[in-house]
Amino acid sequence: MTAADFDSLARFYRGLERLAFGRALERARFAHVARLAECRNILLIGDGDGRFLERALIEAPMARVRSIDASAAMLRIAASRVAPGDRARVTFDCADVRALTWPSAEYDAVATMFVLDCFTDAEARAVVANIGAATTPGAVWLFADFAIPDRGWKRLIGRAVTAALYTFFRWRTGISATQLPESEDHIAHAGFWLQDSQVSVFGLLRSVVFAREIK
Repeated sequence: MTAADFDSLARFYRGLERLAFGRALERARFAHVARLAECRNILLIGDGDGRFLERALIEAPMARVRSIDASAAMLRIAASRVAPGDRARVTFDCADVRALTWPSAEYDAVATMFVLDCFTDAEARAVVANIGAATTPGAVWLFADFAIPDRGWKRLIGRAVTAALYTFFRWRTGISATQLPESEDHIAHAGFWLQDSQVSVFGLLRSVVFAREIK
């Protein structure tokens, strides 16, 4: 199991994103970030250059954040976004999330923004299950990623766009996936229920809030 290598794209990633999608991905990332306001222990997976982290620290002023990414270069950029007064609140881990073990019932929030699509369906299912076991009852899970619409010309466009993205990122980073995993289904199977969702760019982007069941 080899982690994808995003180091070579770290300096250019935001520019490439803007070139391809304008600010659409950024709006999708931040669509539900205000739901973190009352959280105290946030797990952030694959945030890349730290744009979500920067906003999360503002929206959740009492929270500590553990940010995990496989790219050391991305984490350095993310760290540069953290204000001096917030540095003690953030822990950065350079690691492949597929290989980590997790504490039980540790986090009251999880955010996965455009990262689960880097994994095969089996890998995404395992990652989600392991993370889910590390969350507290009632924890929120913020999710944003690409999607393929159900029918018509939008579906054709969605398939073409995601195919092009996978071709590019497999070439440049060596990600293991070749198609979108069933991430939302896996989050639901991990004990979370959908609270709210937002669709944009003709159904190509989805931003979702899940909450873990309280038993």
